[in-house]
Amino acid sequence: MAILIVKAVIIHPHDGYLDKACIEGERKALLEFKHGLEDPSGWLSSWVGADCCKWRGLDCNNQTRNVVKIDLRNHDYRYSKGLGGEISDSLLHLKYLSYLDLSSNDFQGIRIPNFLGSFERLRYLNLSNAEFGGTIPPHLGNLSQLRYLDLNEGYSYYSLTIGIYSLNWLSGLPLLKYLDLGNANLSKATKNWMQFVNMLPSLLELHFPGYQLSDFSHYSDPNPFVNLTSLQVINLSYNNFNTTLPGWLFNITTLRGLCLKGARIKGHIPHLYLGFNGLSGELPDSLGKFNNLRSLDLSYNSFDGPLPNSIQHLTNLGSLDLIKNTISGSIPTGIGNLLRMKRLDLSFNLMNGTIPNSIGQLKELIELNLDWNSWEGVISEIHFSNLSKLEYFSLHLSPKTKKQPFRFHVRPEWIPPFNLKYIDISNSYVSPKFLSSNYLETQKRLDCIVLKNVGMLDTIPEWLWKLDLFQLDLSRNHLYGKLPNTISFSSNALLDLSFNCLAGRLPLWYNVTGLFLGNNLFSGPIPLNIRDSSSLEVLHFSSNLLNGSIPSSMSKLEGLVAVDLSNNHLFGKIPKNWNDLHIPFAIDLSKNKFTCGIPNLALNNLSGTIPKCLGNLTDFTFMNLLAIGFYDDKAYTMYSDHDDKHIANCDLIDFSGNNLWGEIPEGITNLSTLGTLNLSRNKLTGKIPQKIGAMQGLETLDLSCNNLSGPIPPRMSSITSLSHLNLSHNLFSGPIPSTIQFSTFNNPSIYETNLGLCRIPLSTNCSTPNDQKHKDDQDGEEDEDGRYMTWFFISMGLGFPVGFWVVCGSLAQNKSWRHAYLRFIDEMGIGYMSSLW
Repeated sequence: MAILIVKAVIIHPHDGYLDKACIEGERKALLEFKHGLEDPSGWLSSWVGADCCKWRGLDCNNQTRNVVKIDLRNHDYRYSKGLGGEISDSLLHLKYLSYLDLSSNDFQGIRIPNFLGSFERLRYLNLSNAEFGGTIPPHLGNLSQLRYLDLNEGYSYYSLTIGIYSLNWLSGLPLLKYLDLGNANLSKATKNWMQFVNMLPSLLELHFPGYQLSDFSHYSDPNPFVNLTSLQVINLSYNNFNTTLPGWLFNITTLRGLCLKGARIKGHIPHLYLGFNGLSGELPDSLGKFNNLRSLDLSYNSFDGPLPNSIQHLTNLGSLDLIKNTISGSIPTGIGNLLRMKRLDLSFNLMNGTIPNSIGQLKELIELNLDWNSWEGVISEIHFSNLSKLEYFSLHLSPKTKKQPFRFHVRPEWIPPFNLKYIDISNSYVSPKFLSSNYLETQKRLDCIVLKNVGMLDTIPEWLWKLDLFQLDLSRNHLYGKLPNTISFSSNALLDLSFNCLAGRLPLWYNVTGLFLGNNLFSGPIPLNIRDSSSLEVLHFSSNLLNGSIPSSMSKLEGLVAVDLSNNHLFGKIPKNWNDLHIPFAIDLSKNKFTCGIPNLALNNLSGTIPKCLGNLTDFTFMNLLAIGFYDDKAYTMYSDHDDKHIANCDLIDFSGNNLWGEIPEGITNLSTLGTLNLSRNKLTGKIPQKIGAMQGLETLDLSCNNLSGPIPPRMSSITSLSHLNLSHNLFSGPIPSTIQFSTFNNPSIYETNLGLCRIPLSTNCSTPNDQKHKDDQDGEEDEDGRYMTWFFISMGLGFPVGFWVVCGSLAQNKSWRHAYLRFIDEMGIGYMSSLW
C-alpha cells in the first residue's frame, strides 16, 4: 500500500504540497525579465525548468507558490560585473512581490523604471550601487507598504547623474523605517528636504551623505519636528552646510548615532539636549572644552561620579539641567564663574557636602533647584546676596533622618535682593518664626509656598492670606491659631496645613482643588454649605475633633475623588445619595460613630475584585467604589486599626452594573445585618460563599448576570428573611434546595440559563443514584474501548513512519527540498528579514 501511495505522488507531482510548481504566468514573466538582462557571469543560468521557485535568487509563498522575493544582489561586485541591460515591465505580473534587491550591479546609467512604483505589496527595495542614472521617479511614492528604501549610488561614475527635483513623494511612504539617498544629486531639493523627511513618523535611519545638501534649516522652535519620534541614526556627512548646527537636532530624544563628518559645520554648539536617554558613566573633564555652550541638558540619564571641576570653563552656559541622574559629591566652587547662568537644576541626584558660597555670584540666576540631595551644613544670606533676579528656589530634601540636619539660616530682619514667585524648603530647619520674617513678607509675587517639616512654631500671618497663591504647603510643623473663615484663592489651588496644631471651625474656602487639614485640632461640624467649595477634588479632615453629621450637600461636589473624615466624632446616618458623586475613588469614614446607610453604587465603572476586607471594617469604611476599581484588596483602601468590629446596622450594598471580577469574598458573610446585596451584571466567578447562611438579615440577594458556578449552598435555605432572589444567567449546577425558604421561590426565571440546575421550579429532573451508576458503567465500557483504540492507533503510528522512510528515505536527500525547508525556517523569523515583515 505504501509503495502505491508513493507511486501516485511521483506520477502526479502537482497533487502534493511540496512538489507544487510556481505560477505559470509568473514563470513566463520572469523569463521575459531574464531575456532583457545582460548576465556576463551566468548568474541566471539556473533559471530553467518548470518550477521558478527553485531558481536562484527567488522565493515563493509556501502555500500559494506566488513569487514574493527577488534577490539578485551582486555579492561579488569587486570581482564580477554583475547584471546589466534593461529591466522589463513583465515583473508587474508578480502581484505578490514584497522584496526586490538589484543592488551592486551595473545598469550603466539607465533610469530607474517608473513601473517600480506599482508594486502594492513591496516592503523592501534596494537599488544601491547599481549604476542607475537620470532622476529618481516620484512614482516610488506609491509604495505605501515600503519599509526599506536604499538608492545610494556610492561614488560611482553615475552617482551624481541620478538626481531628485523634489522629495514630496516621500509623504506617500508613512511606514518607511530606513531611507538612504546618499550621493544622489539633491541640489534642487536642498531647501526643503527636512520638511519632507518630517513626514516619515516611523523612520529609524536617515542617510543623506554626499556633496549636494547646503541648507540646514534653523528654527526658533527647539523641537519643530515632532514626527521624528523614532529616529535613531542620522548620517549627513560630506555635505556643504557651511553653518552652525540647529538646536532642534539635539532635541531628538531617540537619537543614538549622528554622523556629520566633512559636513562643513562651523561655529559652536549653542545647545546640547541629551536628556531622557540611557547615557551613563562619569561626566568627562573634556566637557569644559565646550566653552561656547549655551544650554546643557543631560537630565534623566544614568551619569554618576562627581561634577568635573572643568565645568567652571563653561562661561557662556545659561542653563544646566542634570536632574534625575546619580551624580555624587559636592558642587565645585568654580560654579561661581558661570556668570551667565540663568537656570541651574541639580535635583534628584546623590550629591552631598556643603553648598558653596560661590553660588551667590550667579547674578543672572533665575531658577535654582537643589531638591532631593543630601546637603550638609547651612545655606545663608551669603548664598543669596547677589541673586537679584532669582524667582524660583527649591531645596526639598529627602526626609531621611540626619544627625546634623541641614539648616536654612537668615536673619529675621534681612531683606533679600530678589522677589520670588516660588519657594520650597522642606525637611530642613528654619527659624521657628520664619513665617513672620522679612525674608518672606517682602516677597509680594509669591504664588507657591512650600515650607514642609521645617520646625516652624508660629501663627500664620495675615499678609500670607493676601497673596494670590495656587499652592500652600505648611504641613508637619507646629503652627497654631485659627484660620480665616472665607478666602478665595487662585483657580485650582492646593492647600496642605495637615499635622499642625491649628484649631477652631473648619473654613469654607473657594477655588481650592485639594484641602488637607488632617491631624489638627479643628472642632465643630462640617459646614452645611460645603458644596459652595465647588472645585474640591480631595478633602482630608481626618484626626480632628469634628462632630455632627455629614451634610448632604457634600454629595453635590461633583469633582470629588477622595474624602477622608476618619478618626473624628461624627455621628448619625451616612448619606445614601453618594452616587451623585460621579468619580470618587476613596472615602474613609472609619473611627467615627455612624449608625446606618451604605451608598448605592450601582451603574458606575467599578473594576477589579471585591476586597476581602469588606466584612472586617470597623464601624464603616467605604473604599474605592465608584470609578477606579479595587486593586490587590489594598489600593485606595483606608483601613481601621481594629479588626474586632464589623459594619453595623447597614442595610444595602449595591455594586450592580459594574465591571467587577474574581470571587465573592468569604468575609462578606460577616455582614450579618445586611438587608440587600446586589452584585448583578458584573463578571464575578467562583462559588457562592458556603457561610452565606450567616447573613440572617438578608432580604434581597441578586447575583444574576455573572459567571458564578458550582452548587447553590444548602445553608442558603436557612435565611428565613430572604424574600427576593435572582440567580439567573450564571453557570450554577446541581439540585435547587427545596427546604424552608427556597420552597417559596416558585418563579423559574430566577434560575434561567443555569443549564446545570435541576429540581422544582425547573422542569429538569435531577439524576438518581441508579442513573449515575448506569452512567458510570457506560463510562467504564467507553474507557475499555478507548484502550483498544489507543493500541490500534499506536500500531498505525509505528507502521506508517517505518513504511514511509523505507520507501521514501531517498527523497530526504533531495537538495531543492532542503533549500525549501531552510527558506521556510528563514520566513519563521531567523535572519535579517524578520525585522522587515
